[in-house]
Amino acid sequence: MGGWNKLLENPLLWATRTGLGVVSPRGETARLTVLIHHRVLAARDPVQPSVITAPEFAGQMDMLRTCFRVLPLPDAIIALRAGTLPSRAACITFDDGYADNLTVALPILQERGLHATFFVTSDYLDGGLMFNDRLTEAVRIAPEGRYDLSDIELGCYDLESLASRILAIDDLVKRVKYLPPTLRQERVARVAERLCGDTPLPDNLMMTSDQLLALRDAGMEIGAHTASHPILAEMSDDEARADIIRGKLRLEEILGERVRLFAYPNGRPGLDYYLSHVRMLEELGFDAAVSTARGVATRQTDHFQLPRFSPWSRRPMRAALLLMRNLTQRRPTPPLL
Repeated sequence: MGGWNKLLENPLLWATRTGLGVVSPRGETARLTVLIHHRVLAARDPVQPSVITAPEFAGQMDMLRTCFRVLPLPDAIIALRAGTLPSRAACITFDDGYADNLTVALPILQERGLHATFFVTSDYLDGGLMFNDRLTEAVRIAPEGRYDLSDIELGCYDLESLASRILAIDDLVKRVKYLPPTLRQERVARVAERLCGDTPLPDNLMMTSDQLLALRDAGMEIGAHTASHPILAEMSDDEARADIIRGKLRLEEILGERVRLFAYPNGRPGLDYYLSHVRMLEELGFDAAVSTARGVATRQTDHFQLPRFSPWSRRPMRAALLLMRNLTQRRPTPPLL
């Protein structure tokens, strides 16, 4: 409670809260802030130092519930359309479907009475491993040494120190992210084989079907995030549609209910998805979708391209100020093709 009490005593927090009420009014001119997260770890991970830990996430949530009115995303979308959104409205979202969303993040949310929407990539449920995590874990356990991966169109990596491993993970993920899904999968498998041979990689990073149900049964919203987490703009329309449908149907099979919301993988408009994908979602029966374009949503915002923002400084007050800046800066949405 010490950190929470200290936060409450900060006069800048209350000044920020007042300012948010001015720049984020209620009603027809309201602005909706939607926050994006991925993982919350129980303790710091040396090879992923940027991923927030439970104490840091708790501090951020304490700040959020003090400065904002946190709403379930489906309710906020309805109110935004109707022109009845309250002032200082915000929503919490998570992408991908990591198990720590249930085991670490959910108890923190529940303790504070906060709701979140979890966008899940269905192919990785029940023991799967996303491409970025496969690379991360392979680099983590690789024996020290120099690895020349130029024959598979990647770089050369000296894995002699923690710092070099962090740099290698960052470079490898960037190099394979925009490859076609099948080629990306093949290349990541070859990297893992070269770095760690037959050493098994973790199979418990993503949620199981039972964990997904537990998250839903705790009152949280489950949304779709494709089946395989491709970059939709790098696929044919038929391939993209099939991946979106497969992800939606798999989640609906597990949950026994319609999945209403969608998050674009990577999510930058005009780069990671196009207008054709927006139209697909409307045709497939989704109610709304979120991107990763910065900014806030207004009543005029396309509800299939709601912006999201990730302000997460490790310091709650700095995060609050970043949220204020996001609310007051107007950024044009890149044109969709």
